Amino acid sequence: MRYFPLSVALAAFPIFFAATPLLSPATAQQARPPTFAVCAGCHSTQAGKTVFGPSLAGVGGRRAGSLEGYTYSPAVKASGLTWNTKTLDRWLTDPKKTVPGTKMPFNGIQDRKVREQVIAYLLTL
Repeated sequence: MRYFPLSVALAAFPIFFAATPLLSPATAQQARPPTFAVCAGCHSTQAGKTVFGPSLAGVGGRRAGSLEGYTYSPAVKASGLTWNTKTLDRWLTDPKKTVPGTKMPFNGIQDRKVREQVIAYLLTL
């Protein structure tokens, strides 16, 4: 068996860790964007905690209007939406246009980059 000199192993150590993510993108929680403060006024990110709006914990992949314990508008319940990048983008651009009759009192996020940050964060919850 052949051994590498300690100096070679120590030299390779930083390269290995720089190229090896400690958390995969799928499991790493995105940093909460500052704009999310507007959302947090009505929505919790804690599972089972409803504030004025439903909890956003686990929102990615969830069917709109389906969270137990929250009374949604008939429009949202009948929307047929499942929350993913595309539907969240439409919704956060203009909720009232996306689902006419929603009771969500929010005019949307017009800045595309800011909206993308919020969506990326939501999908980690």
